[in-house]
Amino acid sequence: MNAATPTTELTDEQTDRVFHALAAATRRDILRRTIEREQSVSALAADYDMSFAAVQKHVAVLEAAELVVKRAEGRERLVRADPAMIARARALLARYESLWRARIDRLDALLADDPD
Repeated sequence: MNAATPTTELTDEQTDRVFHALAAATRRDILRRTIEREQSVSALAADYDMSFAAVQKHVAVLEAAELVVKRAEGRERLVRADPAMIARARALLARYESLWRARIDRLDALLADDPD
């Protein structure tokens, strides 16, 4: 993939950040929870056996990957998933899947043509 791609495709840097963000179970869970509904960082932190600061760091990684958006409302910081970036990441994975399916289909065809 090129670094200069249309806005629907992820750059290499964005792809790296998305995969890094999704590599941790806690971040995947935070993403899942914020897809369901916007939540405060405090509410998110209450459900994990880690410090508030650790949860903030997880949210920051998701935010850097553009998978979530954080906004201030009074003293709270609210977090919600960004469906546009999730769709872009899903499209990237679909392209990878298509690429591999095409390779497997070619291999199957070669094996079917083998006289042995």
